[in-house]
Amino acid sequence: MKKLRLAVQLIFTILTNGYTYGYLNGKIYQGTLKYACVPGLNCYSCPGAVASCPIGALQALLNQRGFQIPFGMLGFFFLVGSLLGRFVCGWLCPFGLVQDLLHKIPFFHKRKRLPLHHILKFGKYAALLLFVCIGSVFLFGGFAKVPAFCKYICPSGTLFGAVPLLAANKLLRSQVGGLFFWKLGVLLFLLLLSVMVYRPFCQYLCPLGAVYGLFNRFSLVQIHWDKQLCISCGACEKACPVALSVSQISHSPECIRCGKCIEACPKNCLHFFHRKPGEDSNAGN
Repeated sequence: MKKLRLAVQLIFTILTNGYTYGYLNGKIYQGTLKYACVPGLNCYSCPGAVASCPIGALQALLNQRGFQIPFGMLGFFFLVGSLLGRFVCGWLCPFGLVQDLLHKIPFFHKRKRLPLHHILKFGKYAALLLFVCIGSVFLFGGFAKVPAFCKYICPSGTLFGAVPLLAANKLLRSQVGGLFFWKLGVLLFLLLLSVMVYRPFCQYLCPLGAVYGLFNRFSLVQIHWDKQLCISCGACEKACPVALSVSQISHSPECIRCGKCIEACPKNCLHFFHRKPGEDSNAGN
């Protein structure tokens, strides 16, 4: 499953960021596909992006003159969340892939969580409320509303959008200011932290993960636990990259459905799909 997940991540990243002309010429694709959103973070300003980011689209709608409830984006979040939950984070998000690859670098002592995780994990909900919703509408820019999360924080936008555009566009490089260096600092900090801590952005800052996490308990895609087969060996808990207990796996808002617990289970009592009672009950013997 590890190889399958990596292949899906790579293919999805290439498909959703495959506008080669944009990378070569420092231009942003603005065709009809940009009216659609992909499930994961996918910066509109990335020269390779062929579709839009749901967080960016939500902020754009919230920033329109005259407040209107963004029913279209709320429907999108409900549809994707109820089907996949944070499976999107584990399998379909390009910046999640970047963090996964960085964490494989054999430097530093690896950690699953930061100290004070029980408090810091609410940072993504704070980012959703303060920088995406309330911040976009009321807190930043006064009457000139701004997409606060995209403008001040989003490391995915900096990595896939700002850096390639600046590399290919001399005019843009001449206009670089303090805001870019602030966002570059945020990006570099998170990239370095990703070498030591598993997916720090996903765990502590990503507003999209906060949204999908709300659906984890009842989304269609689940990791099911067959308690009758479980021998309480703890292999799944040891394998879980975000340190969840077997009872928390899949149901917790922190679970990204990576499948590492399924691979680690010696009795095959964890799986993505419901099975009939007794099916594969001898697996692992």
